[in-house]
Amino acid sequence: MAASSLMNIGVKALTASYAALQATGHNIANANVAGYSRQQVGLVTSTGQFTGSGFFGQGVDVQTVTRAHNQFLTGESARAASLAAMDGARLGQLRGLENVFKTGEMGLGQAVGSFLNSFGDLTSQPGDAATRQVVLARAADMAGRFSEAAGALDTLQSDVTSSLSSNVTMVNALARSVAQLNQKIAAVQSSGQPPNDLLDERDRLIKQIGEQVQVTRIDAADGTTGLFIAGGQLLVLGGQSATLVVQRDRTDPLRSALGVKSQNDVLLLDANSLAGGAIAGLLRFQNAELVDARALVGRLAASVGTAVNQQQQRGLNLLGSNPTPALFSLTAPKAVANASNATDANGSLLGQVSLAYTGDASALRASDYDLREDAANPGQWKITRLISGQLSQDPADSLSFSGSSANFQGVQVSFSATPQPGDRYLLKTVSEAANSMRVLLTDPRDLAAASPLTASTGSANTGTAAVTEAVVLANPLPYPGATARITFVDNSAADPANPVAYTFELLDATGSVLLSDPTPRTWRAGQGIPDSAVDINGFGLTLSGVPKPGDTISVAPTLASALNSNNGNARALLAVRDAALVDGQTLGEGYAQAMADIGSRVQTARSASGISAAVSAQADSARGADAGVNLDEEAARLIQYQQTYQAAAKMLQVAQALFDTLLQTTGR
Repeated sequence: MAASSLMNIGVKALTASYAALQATGHNIANANVAGYSRQQVGLVTSTGQFTGSGFFGQGVDVQTVTRAHNQFLTGESARAASLAAMDGARLGQLRGLENVFKTGEMGLGQAVGSFLNSFGDLTSQPGDAATRQVVLARAADMAGRFSEAAGALDTLQSDVTSSLSSNVTMVNALARSVAQLNQKIAAVQSSGQPPNDLLDERDRLIKQIGEQVQVTRIDAADGTTGLFIAGGQLLVLGGQSATLVVQRDRTDPLRSALGVKSQNDVLLLDANSLAGGAIAGLLRFQNAELVDARALVGRLAASVGTAVNQQQQRGLNLLGSNPTPALFSLTAPKAVANASNATDANGSLLGQVSLAYTGDASALRASDYDLREDAANPGQWKITRLISGQLSQDPADSLSFSGSSANFQGVQVSFSATPQPGDRYLLKTVSEAANSMRVLLTDPRDLAAASPLTASTGSANTGTAAVTEAVVLANPLPYPGATARITFVDNSAADPANPVAYTFELLDATGSVLLSDPTPRTWRAGQGIPDSAVDINGFGLTLSGVPKPGDTISVAPTLASALNSNNGNARALLAVRDAALVDGQTLGEGYAQAMADIGSRVQTARSASGISAAVSAQADSARGADAGVNLDEEAARLIQYQQTYQAAAKMLQVAQALFDTLLQTTGR
C-alpha cells in the first residue's frame, strides 16, 4: 500500500514536471511571435488521504494552463497601435503634397512670377513679335505647371482610393477570421479550460484590425468578443462579421467614403467618427488636407487666370480687336448635388444650381462651400465656407439669401430650378480651376498690350498736372469709340482748401455730346478721376502735379497707328503681379503662404506620428513586460523543472525498489 501510494505520488509529480517542461518549451518556441502571451501550468495539491496517523499527501494535480494576460495592457497596446497607424498613414500622404508645392524653379510660384514678369518686357516693346512669343511661352509653362499640380493631386486621390480598397479588403478578411475564432473559442470554452493559443491569435487579429480602423471591444460570457467601429457600428458579433465597402462620397463623388454593407443597402460611416487606424488617416487626409490643397492650387490658378483674362479682354491686340480673346482656359466653378437630393420620376434633379465668377479675383477664397436651406430661416438658402471639410463658424464666411441668385466671395450662385427643402450642394468654386488650365492664344498678335483709350493733356494747359496712369476698368466700354473731355475749373469760392474742381463731357466720333456733368466735382491731390460717384466711360486716371483752372485732359480711343507702341494694357497686366489678389497678398506671397501652410501640416503630422509611434512602442513594451517571454527566466525554469522531473523519476525508482523488497520479503 505504502509503495503504491509513493508510486502514485511519483507519477503525479512526473506528470506535473513534464507539463511544466512542455509549457516552458512552448514559451521558448514562441518567444519571438508577436502578441504571444507567456503560458504557465497551474498546479494544485491533491487532497490528502486520512489515516489513523493523520492525513498523508497524495501528490500534485495539473489543474490548468493559463496565459499571462492583462486585458487593460492588451487594449492599450491595440489603441496605441491604431492611433500610430492613423498618424502614419496621414503623414505618408502629406509627404506627397510636398511634391505638389515645390520650391525654386520647378515651383508654381516661380512659373507665375516668370509669366507676369514677362509683361515687363512687353511694356518696353509692345509691338515686338519675339517679346510677345516669350509671353505666350511663359503663359504655356505656367498653365502646364498648374495642370501638372492638379494631375498630381488627382493621383494622390487615386492612391487614397486604392489604399482604402486594399485596407478594407484586409479588414473584412480579419473580421471573418475573428468571427471564426469566436466560434472555436466558444466551443472549447465549454470544457472549462481556456484555449490560450486561440485567445492570443484573436487578440493579434483584433490588433491588426485596429491598425486599419479602431474598434471597441466587448467580451461576452461565452468567450466570444464583439467588435464595433465608428461609435457603435457592428463589425463582429459572435460568429458573424459585417462587410465594409468603399463607395463614392455622397457629397463629392470624386472622394471615397467608408460604408457597412447590409442586406439591401450600404450605410455610409461618418469619417470623423473613426477614431484611429490607417483608414481613418486616409479619409482625414482626403477630406481635409487634399481638399485644402486642391483649393490652394485652384485659387492661385483662378486668381491669376481670371485677373489676366479680365485685363487682357479690356485691351487692344495688334489686330485692333476689342474685346480680345481670353488668354487662359479655366475649369468653371460648379455645384455638385448631394446624392440624396430630391429627384423626379426619371431620376433628374429637381433643383438646378450653377456658379460663375463675378470677376473680382481678389474676393476668391481657397475653399469649397456648402449650400443648404437655412435652418434658422426656412425658405432661405445659406452658403457657408468649408475649412478643412468643416463648416466655418465665422459669421463672415456665411450668407443667407432668398431669391434665385446671390454673390458671395467672388462667385455668383444661381438657381435655374429652385432646390427642394433638404437638398444640399457642394460648391466647388476654385478647387478644379487648374485641372484643364491651358493657353487659348496661338497668335502672338492676339496679346492685348494696347489700351483702348489714350489719355492726353491739353496743349494749352498751364498747370503741372500729368496723367501717370490710365486704367480701363470695363469690358466692353460703356461708350465704345467715345472721347471724354475733362475740364478743370476754379473751386476756391466753394472750397478754399481744394480750389480746383472738374467737369466732364463725353463726345461721340462726330463731336455730339453723349454724356455731360457740368456740376463741378472737387479734386484733391492724390484723388483719382473720376471719383467713385460717377463712371465717365469705364476708365480711371491717376494724376501727378496740380492742374489749374482751364486745363483739360482728353481720354480718346487709341488710334490704329499707335497699336504697336501703346503699352497701356501691358502695364495693367504687369500690375497684376503686384495686386493683392490672394487674401490681401500678391500671387507670389500667396504661393509662399500656401507652401508654408502645407509645410506646417507636414511638420505637425510628422511630430504627431513620431509621438504616437513612441506611445505605441511603449504600450507594446508594457504589455511585453507583463505577458511576454523572458528567455533568461524560461531557461532558469527549464533547469528547475528538469530537476523536478529527475527527482520525480528518482521517487518512482525508490518506490519500485521498495515494492521489490516487499515482494522478496513475502517470498512471492
